[in-house]
Amino acid sequence: MRHLLAATVALSALAGTVLAQDKPAPAGAPAGSPAPSAAPHVNAIPGTEAMAAHRAAYALTFDRARDNSDVARAEGVMLFEVLDACDGWASRQRLTLRMQDRDGQVLETASDYATWESKDGRRLRYSMTQASNGAVTNRIVGEAELNPDGSGTARYDSPAARTEQLPAGTLLPMVHTIRAIEAARAGRRILQAPLMDGTSEDGAQDSTTTLLGWQREAMPTPRFPLLANQESGRMRIAFFGRDQNNGGGASSPEYEVGLRYYANGVADEMNMDFGEFSVNGRLETLEAVPGGC
Repeated sequence: MRHLLAATVALSALAGTVLAQDKPAPAGAPAGSPAPSAAPHVNAIPGTEAMAAHRAAYALTFDRARDNSDVARAEGVMLFEVLDACDGWASRQRLTLRMQDRDGQVLETASDYATWESKDGRRLRYSMTQASNGAVTNRIVGEAELNPDGSGTARYDSPAARTEQLPAGTLLPMVHTIRAIEAARAGRRILQAPLMDGTSEDGAQDSTTTLLGWQREAMPTPRFPLLANQESGRMRIAFFGRDQNNGGGASSPEYEVGLRYYANGVADEMNMDFGEFSVNGRLETLEAVPGGC
């Protein structure tokens, strides 16, 4: 059961990192509340205007387990929304997972992860609550601010008041999504950057995104209207813990995810690998959400 608990921590972090790629809402607005529509914010980074505010649901199904894994089965659901809040993106991801070990013991976990990220890619507010079998096991709350070179500071209020320095080149979640799509469209094969998303108590995580090609022809009959006329690309993102002693990253990833990104930032066909086991994520529902200034 201890191994199952460790895996759910990774799952909550991974789901938040990959999807927000892009959640509390801006001051004065509750998390998840859309705003009226308008033009992109004047200080928004290039590429922001192509991102689509949307609400999606994913079914999580068991893929496979390693030979030495305790996990025999896993299934769940992930609900995600990213809203255009004028000068920022307000997002929320709720995940529930039911896992069973080889002895038949069952662990039910849930996470609620929210961020607000400014469209200039410089500020992030984050909150994540995790629970196992109905009891809260972890809560992370704080904010981060970046300098023009990507260095900066993450300030935590929970689980304890502390400050972490962020290395130069750090990206916030939505900016990472935009950069990955840009790199894929340009024919690049690798994108490496520290990623600060608020799912770790230790600040930024190192990430390596392997870009597996960009499809310039849109699907002729997409499953959802929001995917019409959208180019897409497949990629695999590996996340590494940072070595706090020398600033370097670990040699092997803590977890990985493969997925397809569309040009508007919607993700589908996910495979989340946590070392001991992996799950597939299938996009079940998708709708556009009005927003803006």
